[in-house]
Amino acid sequence: MMERIAVIGQSGLIPEHVRLLAEEIGSEIAKRGAVLLTGGGSGVMEAVSRGAKQANGLVVGILAGDDKQAANEFIDIPINTGLGFDYRSVLLVHSADAIIMIGGGNGTLGELSAAYMNKKRVIIVENSGGWSNTVKQIAFEGCYLDERRTVEIQFAKTAKSAVDLAFQSIYNPVDPDKNTGLIGD
Repeated sequence: MMERIAVIGQSGLIPEHVRLLAEEIGSEIAKRGAVLLTGGGSGVMEAVSRGAKQANGLVVGILAGDDKQAANEFIDIPINTGLGFDYRSVLLVHSADAIIMIGGGNGTLGELSAAYMNKKRVIIVENSGGWSNTVKQIAFEGCYLDERRTVEIQFAKTAKSAVDLAFQSIYNPVDPDKNTGLIGD
């Protein structure tokens, strides 16, 4: 079975350094033979999809609503959920084996929270803007969203290290009987 890595991040206009980072992450995911999942829209989603397509990867867009035109041009398989963004985000999170977060606004924060509550590993790319720059500073013990320690949030500084951590988390899943969420526990 092919690994499925979701990339979450803000839509709309993004800074050039974030666009380049997202493209590199998309390329890394594709080169390793994994399927890229995104929300299918603009911004980080479009940039990561572009990077994956340039590396001949497969890109699935899980879209809110019914508008087939909402998918960016790099999506191979658009899935129109007919749902609002919040419910579409839950489908995206549940469909992924691992999640990489780049930048992010309120919607991305909701996806992070949904992933945490569902014991999905999230790798946050530091210094990519938005919530990605803030989570570590406000997280419980620097890597959890609360004192339950449901699953450890990991942090990466580069595209390659983010994808490395995503693959490590797929092959070292969270033990549902333990709450630490630490790889190798």
